[in-house]
Amino acid sequence: MWIALRRAIRAFHGSQRQGAIALASCVVILITTLVLIRGRPSSPSELPSTLKWNSSENSTQFQPSLQSVNGTDVIWQIPTSPKAVLFIAHGCNVRATNFWDKSSNCPSCDGLPEERIFVLQALERKFAVLTISSLGKCWSFEREMENVEWIIKWWIRKYKLEGLPVVALGASSGGYFVSALAAKMKFSSITIMIAEGLFDDMGAPKGYPPTLFVHMPKDRIRMSLVGTNMKALKNEGVEVKEIKCMEFSLTPTYLSDRIPGLGQSFAVKFLEIFRHKGFVDDKGYMKSDGRRTPWKDALKEKNLLSEKYGWINHVEEELNLAYGYHEFSSLQSDDIFEWFESHMK
Repeated sequence: MWIALRRAIRAFHGSQRQGAIALASCVVILITTLVLIRGRPSSPSELPSTLKWNSSENSTQFQPSLQSVNGTDVIWQIPTSPKAVLFIAHGCNVRATNFWDKSSNCPSCDGLPEERIFVLQALERKFAVLTISSLGKCWSFEREMENVEWIIKWWIRKYKLEGLPVVALGASSGGYFVSALAAKMKFSSITIMIAEGLFDDMGAPKGYPPTLFVHMPKDRIRMSLVGTNMKALKNEGVEVKEIKCMEFSLTPTYLSDRIPGLGQSFAVKFLEIFRHKGFVDDKGYMKSDGRRTPWKDALKEKNLLSEKYGWINHVEEELNLAYGYHEFSSLQSDDIFEWFESHMK
């Protein structure tokens, strides 16, 4: 099995998926069309989680601890009377520092909107949260899995959290990493976000944890691969479930509701520019995601970019989320935590 897993890992880092991608796209295009035409929410307020989740408006506050361990950043927070441990593996070009707001405890932190909201909600639900930065811009495997497994177990022992259920969530590169780590380390359950996971043709090893897939159907290739892996895991007796994250339209205060300190005035001007430039349709849905939309140039023309330059990555994340294509999402966090809580032993 592990020979096949190593092959899968090499395939993930290489380009040999192209043939499979072409085949998968043909198979899944009809399915995706049927999913998408079932109806799109007209605004993010119709989605299953609150939009406004700023630490200043809730009893839960960020008070993280930061330590360098085995050459990488380890950041965590333990609420009073924790009921479980949650390890989170970030995606490519994201760090552990992006899950926490800047503070005296973590001066290098710069919380991205979706990541910070998810951590706040985890703390609110009494999960002790542990984030670890990958050694490179994306997660590697084998040696790094051993390092992370050691850090998690060391941290649990240090803070006397033995006996608590341990769960994990990984997004994108972190999703592949968590899926592989779960074959070595015992988790009560895991969540794989915007990734299909790394599994070989033999399925999963005995005792593999219940697995929740959170993905975006606009990514047709990945949706097909998620379906394939869900079927393979089911055949091995693993409990699986999926959550589909759909696109939604922008509202005038969408960005200011999601990004602390951005301001409603800027958010309203932002949407006006998007409408003027044709970046959104007549119902407010983005025509492309934030990576492919030249919104930074449009803001420069109006001398608005310098005003909120520090929020560029935060804004782009929210635009990707609204478009519904390969982005970390906290909007489904209620369902994710219910999944974790239903499998605690």
